[in-house]
Amino acid sequence: MSTNEKHGKAAEQEPPDTAAAGSHKDIRLKPVVFIGSSVLILALSIWAIITPTGAADTIGIVVGWISEGFGWYYFLAATLYLVFVVYVAVSRYGRIKLGPQYSTPDYGLFAWAAMLFAAGIGIDLMFFSVAGPVSHYLAPPAGDPQTVEAARQGVVWTLFHYGITGWAMYALMGMALGYFSFRYRLPLAIRSALYPIIGRRIHGRIGDTVDLAAILGTIFGISVSLGIGVVQLNYGLSFLFGVPEGLAAQIGLIAVAVLMATVSAVAGVDRGIRRLSELNVVLAITLMLYVLVVESPIRLLNALILNVGDYVSRFPAMTLNTFAYDPPTDWLNAWTLFFWAWWIAWAPFVGLFLARISRGRSIRQFVAATLIIPFLFTLTFLSIFGNSALNTVRRGNTEFGEVAMNTPEQGFYGLLAQYPGVTFSAGLATFVGLLLYVTSADSGALVVGNLSSHLPTPVTDSAAWLRIFWASATGLLTLAMLIVGGVDALTNATIIMGLPFSFVMFLIIWGLYKALRVEQFREDASRTPLPPPSPGQAADGDRGVERNWRQRLTRAMSFPGKRAATRFVDEVGRPAFQEVAEELREQGADASVIEGRDEEVKIPCLELRVPTGREESFIYRVWPIETPTPAFATRSVTEHDTYVRFEVYLAGGRQGYDVMGYSKEQLISNILDQYERHLEFLRLHQEAADRSALPDHRTGTPEVYPADGDL
Repeated sequence: MSTNEKHGKAAEQEPPDTAAAGSHKDIRLKPVVFIGSSVLILALSIWAIITPTGAADTIGIVVGWISEGFGWYYFLAATLYLVFVVYVAVSRYGRIKLGPQYSTPDYGLFAWAAMLFAAGIGIDLMFFSVAGPVSHYLAPPAGDPQTVEAARQGVVWTLFHYGITGWAMYALMGMALGYFSFRYRLPLAIRSALYPIIGRRIHGRIGDTVDLAAILGTIFGISVSLGIGVVQLNYGLSFLFGVPEGLAAQIGLIAVAVLMATVSAVAGVDRGIRRLSELNVVLAITLMLYVLVVESPIRLLNALILNVGDYVSRFPAMTLNTFAYDPPTDWLNAWTLFFWAWWIAWAPFVGLFLARISRGRSIRQFVAATLIIPFLFTLTFLSIFGNSALNTVRRGNTEFGEVAMNTPEQGFYGLLAQYPGVTFSAGLATFVGLLLYVTSADSGALVVGNLSSHLPTPVTDSAAWLRIFWASATGLLTLAMLIVGGVDALTNATIIMGLPFSFVMFLIIWGLYKALRVEQFREDASRTPLPPPSPGQAADGDRGVERNWRQRLTRAMSFPGKRAATRFVDEVGRPAFQEVAEELREQGADASVIEGRDEEVKIPCLELRVPTGREESFIYRVWPIETPTPAFATRSVTEHDTYVRFEVYLAGGRQGYDVMGYSKEQLISNILDQYERHLEFLRLHQEAADRSALPDHRTGTPEVYPADGDL
């Protein structure tokens, strides 16, 4: 058996059943998902290009129907997503990790935060940071325009649309996918979040349908950002270099962006997306500080604090404000309904990407970071640029205000033109916009490629040709929607595509909650006192291991090599596992011992498996890990000196202790300790299911282990 694909610090912590090498020959297409989604995307794109008028009319009719019949639903759904995410984070479930209990994060805080931000926000932040506040100021949804109150509303409505409600949708998808993939070793796909509800049927047509819907929503959501980016960059190049605006230039920009996205996506997360994300953040901060300094630092900082207070105080009322008595239908379609549908459409894409980069974080860390870190940056960016734009309009520059409201792509550059050094600032803005554009495109190609593939491990990526295909398909759809009606067609299509997946997100909430309750039972079982040690034994922590104190001290101070580790398997491990399995079979259990080999350290590994009907099987695995000898070792240590640990893995992954040096009796005792705890976990789960009177509770327990042949 091959070892884990090494991926940062977490590779050492990864459960052995995900250790199968992620070779390219193990990557397979999901035929139904890939063919179905690609045919639909290509067909819609070709239809829109051939008959743009008919496509525009059809999209308009459907959007009107959704706005009238489901407007209230979008408000309610967005609120419920936020409530659930916050509840999980602050509850006892928040301590659970997105991965084995002893796993550590793959990325440092800055790189992780940069990718959190760059994956969830694209060039549209620049597009709406000026257009949003100015539009709400000149044409507010309620109240008189061009007043102080309208100015306060203008920024707060923009913050609301980019606020924690939308990021909660990302957090919901991210924690569900990360939890099921890295903790339960299910595929890193949307279907995995439904396992507690439909069981193994996620591997059939139902799972294919869910992933297909996620891909469609994702492609349309990304196309909105790419369409906005094309229009914005086209004007930026016209502003700087006189490049003519129009479809020809936009086709060229799409081609360039697809090419850059392809290069970045093929490079992978570490070398491509991570570096672009970090550069994005640094340059965006530089641009923000430039405007802060040249505008009026004191005035903008005062406005920032005011905006924070307004957002906090008005958030509850805005969250469920459907404007039922006098609905501004056009405003709702263009802003709140569009943004909620857009967040929903992006949720599978961003959620899967966030899960991919967040292994080893606790649910509480993940939710807090996802809701707070990107939003703090977004709040600061929107406040600085939005208030600068409002100051310009309120000083009497009405022409700038009309331009920003009616042609948003010109608003950002129009604001920069009010200050000195516009060539520098506009050039920097164009470069930042291009990077944000490419980051959205390459992240999307990577994620959609993964969604349409069977991957051997959650950290394996799809084939390069597939990422190139999806980058090209996204570019084609973006071009088609621009031909149909520009940005308006893209926003309307997003409202349509976001609706079906919003229902799937409620199923994900249900499945995640059921799985987290199982974690609660497991934790309760781990606290159950074990039977007292028999006479003549001394309890060692929670494991009740018989130890002579001299033997215990010798073991603590020894750092055995590969030869000793192999001898441990032959003389202690294999006999202990076989004796326990034989006794369990005599007691009526279908126990088996599976032996494999870690090809990197060349040492056997052992697994005891005890199926328990349709409930979760008991797995006890000892896995060899070669690690550097610590500096405090009493024997001589060289730079390359290593020793071998035999780590124990159970359902929740690595348990954090080493059994190398145990006697056969001690190892048997430890196996039985963990087996008794597993039986207690099953009992608690059974009692809870009986209390809930759920006839299908057994299918709700995730089967979290690989097939026997995996070891």
